[in-house]
Amino acid sequence: VQLQASGGGLVQAGGSLRLSCILSGRTFSMYVMGWFRQAPGKEREFVAGISRGGGSTYYADSVQGRFTISRDNTKDTLYLQMNSLNAEDTAVYYCAARRDYVSVGTRKYEYDYWGQGTQVTVSS
Repeated sequence: VQLQASGGGLVQAGGSLRLSCILSGRTFSMYVMGWFRQAPGKEREFVAGISRGGGSTYYADSVQGRFTISRDNTKDTLYLQMNSLNAEDTAVYYCAARRDYVSVGTRKYEYDYWGQGTQVTVSS
């Protein structure tokens, strides 16, 4: 399984970005997917997760109401729409895939495959 994340960049506070993550090598719809992020000097933290069919989503409290996770199983692609960005959202964002489970995980160890990360920088 390979995950390729893209869409990061530099944005002003209050702006928006949409991240994408393409899974290749296996059937995308069989994986629970998640987004994590890691800011300099901090642990990697859960941002959002989505079930295999897309019917269930989970968010960290810090992004609830501002970020939206979605997936298109016909395109093998995961998305993260990020609105109302602030400086605290600055981090490297990683997509991750969880195999053999139905439930969405919120912990790093629950995910089996990781993308390379895409940098998001929010200027204040």
